Amino acid sequence: MKPLLGILLGDATGIGPELVAKLCSTAKLRMYCRPVLIGDLRVLEMGKKIAKTDFPVVVIDDISQAGWDNGLPVLDQRNLDPATITLGKIDKLSGKITGDMLVTAINLLRRDALDGFVYAPLNKAALQYGGYDFEDEQQLFAHYLDWHGPSSEMNVLKNLWTSRVTSHIPLEQVCASLTTDTILTAIRLAHQTLQKAGFQDPRIAVAAVNPHAGEDGLCGRQEIDIIAPALRLARAEGINVMGPYPSDTIFINAFKGHYNAVVTMFHDQGQIALKLLGFQFGVTVAAGLPYAITTPAHGTAFDIAGFGLANPSATEQAVLIAARLAG
Repeated sequence: MKPLLGILLGDATGIGPELVAKLCSTAKLRMYCRPVLIGDLRVLEMGKKIAKTDFPVVVIDDISQAGWDNGLPVLDQRNLDPATITLGKIDKLSGKITGDMLVTAINLLRRDALDGFVYAPLNKAALQYGGYDFEDEQQLFAHYLDWHGPSSEMNVLKNLWTSRVTSHIPLEQVCASLTTDTILTAIRLAHQTLQKAGFQDPRIAVAAVNPHAGEDGLCGRQEIDIIAPALRLARAEGINVMGPYPSDTIFINAFKGHYNAVVTMFHDQGQIALKLLGFQFGVTVAAGLPYAITTPAHGTAFDIAGFGLANPSATEQAVLIAARLAG
């Protein structure tokens, strides 16, 4: 049986409702999962209008009522009138409602009512203005799941996965945050997540942090003293890991398919490479958590919200990957 996935509408002032509407108007959702839409029905109707599409829906009050014979089930939250918001603008109320949707989906996961969920793009500032004071969604998920194990974002594009040791911190703090333990944790997390996604023996490359991988210590010793020991420990655990490779060349071979994943030391090492390859197709995975949670890697695209121009390809890929992880 295909996994039961929640499909969240995302921030109503961005392109999320349009993306969901475009995807729902095709047969693609049902190819991957048994979808349940989560959000305000009026926001979904707004998305359908923007996308110039239509499809039947059935409003439900509980996941147990979900069926797919007469239309897509919608768990109507009845909490946001689109007439009260402005498209393309950060909105405190919309941010709160977006956070509420995430918490609703998390509670359904904890009840085993869903196998996972996909959320359309949100705006981190709006989320914080709405009262969800977290650095990012990953921290929100861990908090409401009461999850204290390792977790981190992973990004996926064209079957190449990337993870990172540090994430949303200033660049000046990166080297101080690198330890053999944090690097080993990131490698393990990538390995375990790829195995859940169906890779039996994933090939993982690890990026250096210094130019030219430190030039044997002439340009920094992190590769010698911290990164290489982490790789030795990972190999001792049976993980197929290699490196550290200079970050300005590692993605040349990654894009050729030599690796299934790249572990980077900081945010932009991997993000710049993937977004240059195909920003509109990337997917972000909440790795390490006990449930399948994904989202398109692009943002709310306020500049085109309401114009019907949004491309649903990344949202479709997010659904596909969530289905693989949940399966």
